[in-house]
Amino acid sequence: MDLLAQAAGVTGDIGALKSAIAAMGYGLAAIGPGIGIGIVVGNAVQAMARQPEAAGMVRTTMFLGIAFTEALALIGFVLFFLA
Repeated sequence: MDLLAQAAGVTGDIGALKSAIAAMGYGLAAIGPGIGIGIVVGNAVQAMARQPEAAGMVRTTMFLGIAFTEALALIGFVLFFLA
């Protein structure tokens, strides 16, 4: 990060620059899982509408997909605090 600040010509508070970059990184890390969860839920709703008798199995699979996709956002959140 210090090299990035020197290359950008930032002479002020390096800690503020690091936290700003970390916040931007978490914001970008949250975009992918947000899109992924939207796709998972949208397709699950379509599947339940087409075959209502399979709604229980589709719902279970949907929640598993949401959990795995949300794990990516949580990893980004943890990295935000580590930076």
